[in-house]
Amino acid sequence: MTELGNRLKEARLAKNLSLDDLQAITKIQKRYLVGIEEGNYASMPGNFYVRAFIKQYAEALNLNPDEIFETYKNEIPASHNDEMHHLSRVQTHKAISEGNSKIFDILPKVIIGVFVIGVASVLYYFISNHAGDNANESVSNDREQVKIEKSDQLEKVKADQTKKQESTATKTDKDTAKTEEETTPIADTPKQELKAVQTQGNTTTYDLKNADKFVIKLVSKGNTWVSIKNGKQKTFFQGTLRKGQTESQKQDLSAENMAVIRVGNAADTDIYVNDQKLEYAIPATANVQNIKIQHVLKNE
Repeated sequence: MTELGNRLKEARLAKNLSLDDLQAITKIQKRYLVGIEEGNYASMPGNFYVRAFIKQYAEALNLNPDEIFETYKNEIPASHNDEMHHLSRVQTHKAISEGNSKIFDILPKVIIGVFVIGVASVLYYFISNHAGDNANESVSNDREQVKIEKSDQLEKVKADQTKKQESTATKTDKDTAKTEEETTPIADTPKQELKAVQTQGNTTTYDLKNADKFVIKLVSKGNTWVSIKNGKQKTFFQGTLRKGQTESQKQDLSAENMAVIRVGNAADTDIYVNDQKLEYAIPATANVQNIKIQHVLKNE
């Protein structure tokens, strides 16, 4: 790094300016600003651009360009126009004698000065516009990138909101369906009904309703003679139940519409219809009883 580059960099840092900040102020590309601070002028278009960029850099930091050029003239390359100026001055002094008037001595300087200023103005305008276009293009690209990122973020937010709404709607539908399911009354299965409908002598008739099956079970607590028949007097069982040996008898009469049961010792005999105990309508102390059970089918 040269003394000039070091001074310019220190002045920039003292103002808390980054190279990006300085690029935005001077419209000079960042790589040229780095070249000035490092004393690397090879990357620049020419010596005139070097001097012009140094002048802009100094002015942006409120430094006196003339003082900079004078102090570091050994580090700053001379431009082609400066060389032409120097050469013209030498030739003019040789061509004009010492006796010429002052006007002939000043006129070449004025012409050359006007020419140099004109060329410098044109180049300065070109450089400023060129550097500004690059900076504007960079800013435009940055803005476009920000727009794209914002657009992507907006699309993501919309997608998240849509997904959340769909999830909420689905949950609401499920909750509604669940509530309807919970509130929908479930039809109760009718309870089996076994009821005495007629008693005559020692014979009692019962109706069996709401039964899916028709299973008769006789349980003896002593010695009992029993018989089990259907309505057509078909015998399914007939004999004595003895406690401790054959104390129970079970018959499935689901295919029948009536069961006729004769019990010799009612006090020691329990009758079960589909596991429901039959209550004797006639006191069980009456030894012999005839029990008729009518199986009323559900579709009747």
